[in-house]
Amino acid sequence: MDTLSLEDVPNLFESVGSLFAEKKDELCEMDAAMGDGDLGLTMSKGYGALPGFLRELKPEGDIGKMLFKGAMKMQNLVPSTMGTLMASGIMEAGKNLKGQINLVPADLVTFATAFADGIKKRGKCELGDRTILDSVDAAAKKATVLLESNVNATFIEVVDALVAGAAEGCEATKDMLPKYGKAAVHAAKAQGVIDQGALAGLYLYIGMKNFFSK
Repeated sequence: MDTLSLEDVPNLFESVGSLFAEKKDELCEMDAAMGDGDLGLTMSKGYGALPGFLRELKPEGDIGKMLFKGAMKMQNLVPSTMGTLMASGIMEAGKNLKGQINLVPADLVTFATAFADGIKKRGKCELGDRTILDSVDAAAKKATVLLESNVNATFIEVVDALVAGAAEGCEATKDMLPKYGKAAVHAAKAQGVIDQGALAGLYLYIGMKNFFSK
């Protein structure tokens, strides 16, 4: 696959939604130890609905607008903290991809970079705060380095870099202490354990990898 069309984008996120449906219980269990216990529900519900929202918006003929407006609908459906962060990331990506009717592998790096930026802006979090930002930012940076060294990188090469970077970011959270919300109250439990939000960021890119690996 050399390009990702308007028709392909909802299918890409359908793959993401399918993975979150599989991982729902795992994420809920992890979140129950540190937070509200609803992370898996938020991710599976939000990404499960996003493909349908995107297909409704497909007639606009603009991938960026489709992502932005689809993410707004997603945010309304899952208005939790994580739902808002995920939607904010996709909306920022949509802004950066405005006017595109097809995506090439480099655009996936643009998506990842903007996604991390959107989360950072909306969440007002920094690297090292033990959040989803730690995995998605590492993913974007790893893919950026790949593209700088190989401008002809394929989709699967880019998504492999995203997954590898996110996995490294997840591992790094084992040595971080949470600073926000209920997780901060249970900070002692965090030592040596991957942050559940960071893991959700990794699953986003594994879901994309599953699509490109078909």
